[in-house]
Amino acid sequence: MILRSNRARYFASLGAGSLVAFSLPPWGWWPLAFIGVALFARLTMQVGTRSRTQFWLGIAFAFGWFAPGMCWMWFLTPPGYVIAVILFASFHGIASAIGTRSLYPIVALPLAHVLAETIRFSFPFGGVPLASLAISQSGSPLAGIVRIGGPLLLTWVVLQLGFLLSRSVVAPQRIHLATCLALVALTVGVSHIVPRGSDTNETRNVAAVQGGGPQGTLAINTNSRDVVDRHLAATRQIMATDLDMVIWPENVIDVDNFYDSKERIEVAEQAARLNTQFVVGITEDLNRQYFTNAQVVVNEDGTLGDRYDKVRRVPFGEFVPLRGLLETLGAPVDRIPRDALAGSDIAQLRVADTTIGVAISWEVFFSGRVNEGVEAGGSMLVNPTNGSSYTGTILQSQQVASSRLRAIENGRWLVQISPTGFSAFVSPTGKVYDRTGVSEQRVLIREIPLRTGRTIYSNLGDLPFIMVMVATLGSLVFLGRKRNSLS
Repeated sequence: MILRSNRARYFASLGAGSLVAFSLPPWGWWPLAFIGVALFARLTMQVGTRSRTQFWLGIAFAFGWFAPGMCWMWFLTPPGYVIAVILFASFHGIASAIGTRSLYPIVALPLAHVLAETIRFSFPFGGVPLASLAISQSGSPLAGIVRIGGPLLLTWVVLQLGFLLSRSVVAPQRIHLATCLALVALTVGVSHIVPRGSDTNETRNVAAVQGGGPQGTLAINTNSRDVVDRHLAATRQIMATDLDMVIWPENVIDVDNFYDSKERIEVAEQAARLNTQFVVGITEDLNRQYFTNAQVVVNEDGTLGDRYDKVRRVPFGEFVPLRGLLETLGAPVDRIPRDALAGSDIAQLRVADTTIGVAISWEVFFSGRVNEGVEAGGSMLVNPTNGSSYTGTILQSQQVASSRLRAIENGRWLVQISPTGFSAFVSPTGKVYDRTGVSEQRVLIREIPLRTGRTIYSNLGDLPFIMVMVATLGSLVFLGRKRNSLS
């Protein structure tokens, strides 16, 4: 298929990006990611080295990908959604313009787009690693690749395979198909034999409490006491006497001072009844400008144990970047009247003589943040979250997918717990157990094996792969410019 006009190419590129969007949860048709990338690659081949056209092709592709994949943001902050989609699409437009001027665009373009994603994961406002290609593959046979190189390596594999597939349909270049299949076989094979951690032969009996309640509600319009009552009601149904810990979701308790609150006493009563420690999500008011978001351990005698304050805050969800400017422009920042104060703690808690890695809410989208808890000795992972403010299930489904990737990356069991869903247990192989429904009141109880050991990715992190990609892309761009200057 050869399109003669740029307008047709832009619309086709938009459609290619839409295919990638539908590879993401909640749709989850993961093969569409490869088809979408391959179609986009064919369009870039037709354009050649025309950087301006490549730039707009990249923007159209990314817009088709991000607009549906991140549309949940619209219900939280329309300005944030528009800014994010346009900004991140421009990253990929620049990647297309740079990669096409290289010596081997079929290699350089995938690298350039991975680096665009790398920037998106950290800039601006701390990064927004949502709707990623890695998330689209959490349920695919390729997911194990994250044990080697985390989400960036998996993203590169998807992009590189897509570009190779685009060439394989051309008869004289069937060698690309063989290369593609060999690359898949090699990477999947290696991902199954690399270190993945091991059981310690110890377990912890964990109860995760989902209180239930309506979905799509804002905190400013919600009676916080109702949320507590629903979780107390669910907890009172627990009759087990051999629990090692009970976990409540993120910020289900909203008070001025938790220690002096009625809510601490109520949680302590349940901790004493069940003779176990509770890990509860709290928000505390600091002043009119700031609040804290933390997970706190409540001991059986009512005293407080370890505390972890959330480090990675949700932009336009827990804090408003450029608040003064947006207020001047008339943006509805009153939905988030105060900003969360970022913590600085290591991502771990000590519970039941066990070190657990903790990622609160969307911190689970940041692979490095979760890995920090494992590095600190975490033998299991916990992701207390609260997605009750978001309409639909796009974000919640992507969060489960991210939890699957974090469990595989670190070789650990992961407990995800939410007040309105989804809650689940995730094995070190990425298998999901006991997933709840939205708004369901339910208590999940499972014996969780504690694990030790590190994967390749857990040891190395992202930096070595970023350095290799930057060096390779830089070399290809330099050689491409040198070739063009000589011709």
